[in-house]
Amino acid sequence: MTLPRNAALRLFAGAALLALAACQHDGAGGTGFSFSGLTAPEPGDPVRGEKHMVAVGHPLAARTAREILRKGGTAIDATIAAEMVLTLVEPQSSGIGGGAFLMHFAAKTGAIDSYDGRETAPKSATPYMFLDGTGKPLKWADASVGGLGVGVPGLLRMLELAHKEHGRLPWRDLFQPAIKLARDGFAISERLARQIASADRLAEGPVAAIYFFENDGSGKKAGTILKNLDLADTLERVADNGADAFYKGDIAKAITAAVSRAPIRPAKMTEADIEAYKAKKRPPVCLPYRVWLICGMGPPSSGGLTTLQILGILRAFDLNKFDIESDGEAVQALHLLGEASRLAYADRNVYIGDPDFVPVPSAGLLDPDYLTLRSGEIDPKKALGKRQPGMPGPGATLRPAVPGGTDSLKGLSTTHLSIIDADGNAVSMTASIERTFGSRLMVRGFLLNNELTDFNFKPNAGGGPVANRAEAGKRPRSSMSPTLVFDGGGRVVMAIGSPGGSRIIGYVAKTLIAALDWKMNVQKAIDVPNVVNRNGPLEIEKGSRFEALIPALKKMGHEIRPLTYKSGLNGVMVTEDGLEGGSDPRREGVALGD
Repeated sequence: MTLPRNAALRLFAGAALLALAACQHDGAGGTGFSFSGLTAPEPGDPVRGEKHMVAVGHPLAARTAREILRKGGTAIDATIAAEMVLTLVEPQSSGIGGGAFLMHFAAKTGAIDSYDGRETAPKSATPYMFLDGTGKPLKWADASVGGLGVGVPGLLRMLELAHKEHGRLPWRDLFQPAIKLARDGFAISERLARQIASADRLAEGPVAAIYFFENDGSGKKAGTILKNLDLADTLERVADNGADAFYKGDIAKAITAAVSRAPIRPAKMTEADIEAYKAKKRPPVCLPYRVWLICGMGPPSSGGLTTLQILGILRAFDLNKFDIESDGEAVQALHLLGEASRLAYADRNVYIGDPDFVPVPSAGLLDPDYLTLRSGEIDPKKALGKRQPGMPGPGATLRPAVPGGTDSLKGLSTTHLSIIDADGNAVSMTASIERTFGSRLMVRGFLLNNELTDFNFKPNAGGGPVANRAEAGKRPRSSMSPTLVFDGGGRVVMAIGSPGGSRIIGYVAKTLIAALDWKMNVQKAIDVPNVVNRNGPLEIEKGSRFEALIPALKKMGHEIRPLTYKSGLNGVMVTEDGLEGGSDPRREGVALGD
């Protein structure tokens, strides 16, 4: 669904026109890769450019995206080309065997579009599919391997829909860089080699075992040239015949065969399930924050609503007065961020699911009066422990929450890219196959997702059905949070997002606050240590300077847990002088611009 510029601004009525200078930051850019007119940056400095900018999770995909922009392609064109390369070079994180959410801004019309390419459960799915023979939930690590967790992939249908509406270069041309790279081969990166070596049960996928491992059973090492002729063939078919080549015919048959004949937990998926998949345009969710308008992905992602709730609750506090470099003031800022996050996650866990199956009170969750009420539940001086969900409006149906936390491994095989093209069009897209290397099932050169394990394994709690239980045709709740930020004139000023499972929301909220409240450039905002609270312990990034704040936070009543899982933030900001790009030093992404 498209949100026109005037509709967005009505949501934003009364906000002051933001001077773009407020987003201007010091620093010259670069990435360690040569590109015209720019030099390598100092630590904490963003990459800078005048025409266009990309921030992508792998250098080869970033280079591909920039080349597409140089040829006159749009942000959508560059996104498609980059994601096809990511399918090859970052197979552990995303690809055509998975799904994505995409936010798009059209500079000419001011339209804000929100695209849902989330996977769907096949017709064989039931609310009880993740219970064992005794009625107990399966262990997530076991259910995520094999056929049971595989959802119908949505990425290609979604990208095709976005291309028809916002693409400029021919669809076929966007696949050629990935096809060539798949045939010629690429050098395995240090990160991919580490993840191959440490991946649990990856070798149990019969095709994956051959592709990722040597004859002696050891994982292929960094620097090894890896070719993928099967993927080259698959992409060639899609390039020539559109997404139908994936959702009908031989490729669809191969997917169903892999799922139904999986050596581990085979499941029923039919060609009809795959052919029936439809990408959807959803209403974006938007909220005024200070002098900005922030828009994100609505349900079935919980990312947009929960991120906006955190920010909406924090509007009651003057965050820009805190000097994050001062220990005492940083403690207060992290306390407020953690307590706002508790409240938002409490609502997330009971209200948000696939809106085609359960009513989601999106308007109530973002209602200014409701957010003000929730902000009043924060004690500025002490942590108040686990919080209960609120009642966001008379139409809200309070559903039972499932006891227990989110599995720490969920959603870690995810990637994010942010792109702004020469016309000012912007994309923020998060794509995933769920667990690292997904289901371990490899088909026609790509890995299949295990996204159905994002459903709650316990279908009922407290005497009623939970919002995010499995059902045929349903899309599992996600935490992916592709986000766009606008000034008071409706101009895009930032695109941001991250991988990281249910912690994505916290990563993105922290970065938005660092950029907008603390006036950091996009790279410094990304670099700020991650702090997450999913309505439990306050998680502090291990090895970061924030660890020195733990004693003070404990005195305020916080239970502290070290955060060892890494974000993969990629962002682009518009400044008075041009564009700035930043990429997470915790992973291997880069920003490139001209």
